[in-house]
Amino acid sequence: MFLRIDKSSSTPVSRQLADQLRAQCLGGALRPGDQVDSVRQLAVRVGVNPNTVLRVYERLTAEGLLERRQGKGTFVAARAHAVGGADERERFRAEFAHLVRRGRMLGYTAAQLRALLKEAALPPPETDA
Repeated sequence: MFLRIDKSSSTPVSRQLADQLRAQCLGGALRPGDQVDSVRQLAVRVGVNPNTVLRVYERLTAEGLLERRQGKGTFVAARAHAVGGADERERFRAEFAHLVRRGRMLGYTAAQLRALLKEAALPPPETDA
């Protein structure tokens, strides 16, 4: 499970976490039945308060993407791929159209927007540790 938090972003950390976990559940990177990190593990890994992670897990559980099992942990729900898939795709389509319109208002050409999309769609570069 790869998560990247940008603390300098104007987007709240909880939304960044929720959006990334939601995308991984709906996109298949996390499969039904997969166990996700504990609240404490994820909080330490991404450097946030455990209460933030707990709120995100509760929100995604309410959406039907995660299920919490007493004493066992938090898992991707069996129906995660079916839950909200069409709604999420439509929301993404609307957000994407909004970004394109905004880019056009800022003076980007269609070719420049395509180049930005291509750049954004590339996998993150691997770092040597």
